[in-house]
Amino acid sequence: MNNRLKIAAALVLAATVGGGVAAMAAQDAPAADPNGKTFAVLDKDGKRLADYTIPSDTLIAKEPNADQINYGKRLLNETRRLLPQNTGASMNCNSCHVQQGKKPLGAPYINTINSFPQFNPRANRVVTLEDRINGCFMRSMNGKPLDKTSPEMQAMVAYMKWLAQDVPHGAKVQIENAWPIDTKLIGDPVRGKSLYAAQCAACHGANGEGKKDRAGDIVFPPLWGDESFNIGAGLARTYKAAAFIRNSMPMGVNTHGTWGEGGVLSDQDAVDVAEYFTHMPRPDFPGKEKDWPNGKKPKDARY
Repeated sequence: MNNRLKIAAALVLAATVGGGVAAMAAQDAPAADPNGKTFAVLDKDGKRLADYTIPSDTLIAKEPNADQINYGKRLLNETRRLLPQNTGASMNCNSCHVQQGKKPLGAPYINTINSFPQFNPRANRVVTLEDRINGCFMRSMNGKPLDKTSPEMQAMVAYMKWLAQDVPHGAKVQIENAWPIDTKLIGDPVRGKSLYAAQCAACHGANGEGKKDRAGDIVFPPLWGDESFNIGAGLARTYKAAAFIRNSMPMGVNTHGTWGEGGVLSDQDAVDVAEYFTHMPRPDFPGKEKDWPNGKKPKDARY
């Protein structure tokens, strides 16, 4: 066999063996998800369970409590309009939980139902999911808590339970809540003000007032002022806010994907913007003196 034929044979053999190895590896590895909607699930011991796929809302109709789930979905989307007596701020739950709580790095609800009860350092006690939701009403919504047994509370919990699908309690879908911001970064509010004007003001207003549609419903929430979240809210803290906005804001700036994709600001940009707007005037939070009773208050707390 001449050299040219030997080389050709070697190439054929390599391709055949390589293809076989690749095929075997493909059988062992989880299928790639081009849409980024399927995630691994690990139990409390790190054992791999069946993968989780973010469900389409069209599947709600198949559930025996579909009306309750849909009501919870509406409440999370239209909180201010449907629960005006419990919301002092012009905010909806999904003002902060992007894409109805389905977006990675956008405060998703996907692991919520299976993460409670859990210890809350701010309260220094174990809290239920209903406690946590009411904490948002009192802080992020600058409002009043719901009756834990109310149809509204139970509907919101039902939506979060549906979104978790069949993931068992204690297991975790491998989806991140927010970008891991380095808390050693120092925020520059002057630079943050310029970044806000360039990247945020078009939606949230030059004075942080937010925007509503012609019917008066919230399109973009206010980031400071009397109708914004109070100083007890997580988003009133520099690093908490920066971790959220790093990969979820600004909205609708990309030519692909969906709203809330972000990816425009750097970590330092996000910290600078957050340092600027979190320190703008906003409502007080009665009872703030009870937070972090063990003294381990985060350095970015507003009080």
